[in-house]
Amino acid sequence: MMLDIQNVRKCFDGLPVLRGISLEVEKGDVVAILGPSGSGKTTFLRCLNFLEKADSGQIVFDGRACDLHAATKAEIAQVRKKTAFVFQNYNLFLNKTVLQNVTLGLTVGAKMKKQQALDIAIAALERVGMADRLTSFPSQLSGGQQQRVAIARALASSPEIIYFDEPTSALDPELIGEVLSVMRDLARDGMTMLVVTHEMDFARNVSNKVLFMADGTVIESGPSRDFFENPQQERSRDFIRSILSARQ
Repeated sequence: MMLDIQNVRKCFDGLPVLRGISLEVEKGDVVAILGPSGSGKTTFLRCLNFLEKADSGQIVFDGRACDLHAATKAEIAQVRKKTAFVFQNYNLFLNKTVLQNVTLGLTVGAKMKKQQALDIAIAALERVGMADRLTSFPSQLSGGQQQRVAIARALASSPEIIYFDEPTSALDPELIGEVLSVMRDLARDGMTMLVVTHEMDFARNVSNKVLFMADGTVIESGPSRDFFENPQQERSRDFIRSILSARQ
């Protein structure tokens, strides 16, 4: 077991957003986190990487336990060394080039020597098809290109798990495919990923597990094929029917 997540809870202003979410993740898993807007999906992901402080919950990462509410700075740093986070709005530095955006975390955060950071960054950008835009600024890129740079930045830190928070939601429809293509390649290469997404084809055909949430609870979880072909809960069936009807 790479990552064991137990009983994550979170309230905002007294309103429960996460009501005890648990999930087991094996190395190489691609977990699609699905559910209607407001179900707590993004909050759950942010709590796992300490971008939000959970009210309670525990993770066991590579055999080491960590309390999500009471973790020390050292424990948080240790978890973050093994993870990367891809945001829906890219979070690139607008005054930095593509190459600088990817190397900055290596030279400043990881204290890596400049040439080593450059080599790693260029390799990561080649992997996502952006090696020809090293000197471009974010304003000169499409949304899909910016998101691919953000994925390269995540890859450059050599994470064991990448968390994706709706990585295509800010993109125009014609740009979604290029980002999903990169993510499919990562899945084929064995990258462990937790992906909050509304892209049902990706969830069905690329992920191997689904976590379906609603109202801050887990309604159903299990193999992706089982979820889409034989959902066990009525709420799950309603969700899938609504997707199908929206496509018609």
